[in-house]
Amino acid sequence: MSVGDDFLISSEIQEKTQIDYSAVPNISPENVVSLFSFALPADRVNVDGQVFVDQDGDLIVRRRSDAVEVIAIEHSRATPLGLVGQQVWRGALLLADFLLHQGCALAGHTLLELGAGVGLTSIVAAMFSREVICTDVDRGGILELMRGNAARNADLLKARVTVLGLDFFSMGRWSPTLAAKLPVVDVVLAADVIYDNDVTEAFVDTLVELLRLPPTKTVYIALEKRYVFTVADLDCCAPCYEFFVQCLSQAVPPGWTCEQLPLDFPQYFRYDRVKELVLWRLTS
Repeated sequence: MSVGDDFLISSEIQEKTQIDYSAVPNISPENVVSLFSFALPADRVNVDGQVFVDQDGDLIVRRRSDAVEVIAIEHSRATPLGLVGQQVWRGALLLADFLLHQGCALAGHTLLELGAGVGLTSIVAAMFSREVICTDVDRGGILELMRGNAARNADLLKARVTVLGLDFFSMGRWSPTLAAKLPVVDVVLAADVIYDNDVTEAFVDTLVELLRLPPTKTVYIALEKRYVFTVADLDCCAPCYEFFVQCLSQAVPPGWTCEQLPLDFPQYFRYDRVKELVLWRLTS
């Protein structure tokens, strides 16, 4: 699909997404509102840590089958490459699964999400943490979309959600508001930010700048390897992902940890957890 000289791209999860046709998009009439249902972890009855009891005072154990929540997300159906953050991609759902698995371990932490797009992962993080700073480049109304989606799911949020602009190409020139918050950030998140080599380089540079700032930070990055056939290799490869790994290996200084995590944690959202999905952890 194309419009003028711009090819439009649709997320792979689009076909399986449940659209709420009764919901009215707030940011653009061309958007849709989709419902992303997920099971709550079996060891948590709800996000506030409360327990449920029956009339006799006995504990009601809620199983995964009857503990389901829904996040409503306004998003685009298709976008040019430069605006793919206006859609939901599998990496965001993988990272959201991981955050649900971590759950109460996020309590008291301030999280920063880079390239947060429509804000789904930040909304999940805000179910458990103290504050989530949700950032993306201020282009195409993406910040308004994040604010609208946070407001749309306000009943799920335990933490404050702050939406700010952050351009990877700013070379560490943070806005005054973001700079004031960075001294308390100890967890950084990113999902589906690798699709262009220039953006990848700027993203890795931004990570390094953030990790050099106190306090010690842990970064979680969820990505999907996208394989293409190249004439140069006469084979299928994932050039964008390989370039990311190369940039990471060159940028991470001695003493920092950088590792790929196993994906053996439960799946709570409904999507295809394909073998191309990966989760990285960096610690300064």
